Amino acid sequence: MMEYKGYYANVDFDDEAGIFHGEVINLRDVITFEGESVDALRKAFADSVEDYLEFCAERNEEPEKPYSGKFLVRVEPELHKTLVIQARKNGKSLNTWVSDALQKAAEDIPRPVA
Repeated sequence: MMEYKGYYANVDFDDEAGIFHGEVINLRDVITFEGESVDALRKAFADSVEDYLEFCAERNEEPEKPYSGKFLVRVEPELHKTLVIQARKNGKSLNTWVSDALQKAAEDIPRPVA
């Protein structure tokens, strides 16, 4: 995995063509790039992200943020009730309680290497 300015990309290698190709994974917009070496791939990735940012600026549009900090999770009503009760027992909002629980769970997940 590669990272540039908060954008993350997965990379594959096509052995037959002898080329690396990648795609930014944390956007709805599509950003792809390729290169014949690791250095060329890194440059192509950065260039593609910069092109995307310039394109957005030219159109007076905000570039899509890789992560907004908001996401919707649907759960069964009984679980929803249980979570609200636990949050209130701990003197927290449901949002804060869930965020804290997710933070604790994420501590054991390896971070992507830039």
